[in-house]
Amino acid sequence: MMDWTDQHCRYFHRQLSRRTRLYTEMVTTGALLHGDVARHLDFNAEEHPVALQLGGSEPDDLARCARLAQQWGYDEVNLNCGCPSERVQRGAFGACLMAEAELVADGLKAMQDAVSIPVTVKHRIGIDRVEGDGFVRDFVGTLARRADTKVFIVHARNAWLQGLSPKENREIPPLRHEVVYRLKRDFPDLTIVLNCGITSNDQIDLHLAHVDGVMLGREAYHNPWLMADWDARFFGAAPVARTRLDIERAMLAYMQRQAAAGVPWPHVARHLLGLWHGEPGARHWRRVWSDHRLKTEAPAAVHALAHRRAGQAEVAA
Repeated sequence: MMDWTDQHCRYFHRQLSRRTRLYTEMVTTGALLHGDVARHLDFNAEEHPVALQLGGSEPDDLARCARLAQQWGYDEVNLNCGCPSERVQRGAFGACLMAEAELVADGLKAMQDAVSIPVTVKHRIGIDRVEGDGFVRDFVGTLARRADTKVFIVHARNAWLQGLSPKENREIPPLRHEVVYRLKRDFPDLTIVLNCGITSNDQIDLHLAHVDGVMLGREAYHNPWLMADWDARFFGAAPVARTRLDIERAMLAYMQRQAAAGVPWPHVARHLLGLWHGEPGARHWRRVWSDHRLKTEAPAAVHALAHRRAGQAEVAA
């Protein structure tokens, strides 16, 4: 979710669910230790509970960045051992770290020693074309034993480290939810969270019969209204009694506050484009909000134009 789940996206998703845990895009240790910390770590108080996802492999660097996460108020710090991109591999982190379980354990232990917030790990079910359960079972077992890691977020595809783009790595390696189910049976005392290939709330119900939690990425981004009843359905909380238009108006007010602080409203609006997914006129509504010719207009004017165009399209249809 690099370049997707920034603080504006997370603020938007928080309007749809108060209880779901939100994760940042992956931030490298180098970016935090040698770059603009505030740009990477600043977030809105409304985003809690929110976790910082780190990319890195050096235990000392991971520990320093975990301390930053805690200082900035994050509720969790998560180590990414699942990203397959070549750029990430050149930095010796992401999915290629699954071949170095002892190093990962050292990094997680260093992070745990540095902070009091939970330290978790996100990984694949394997790398390259190793299809058996033994590899991922050994990986999880090593981290649980050597670093006392308790929470594993498991992407249910292998990462092929050569020959596939990140997009292809989300589509071509076989989707094998049953491997994640078996991990939970093998490690009943660990928290196992399933990620990948989930597109409906009924599927979430199905998976929760086998694992402790689920993580959604692109589906939640492209079809965010899927989240609207999660608090009531999965957390037993009161439902969010808000319509899509209510959510859009809340985000309109947020855009106006951001614009006053110097943030162009398109930086926020790009995350809202799936809000009316599947509704009449949605394509015309998206077209207005993504029209960069309108970027100098006030957000309220763009909002009005988007609904006028969408309403006209619905009548014409």
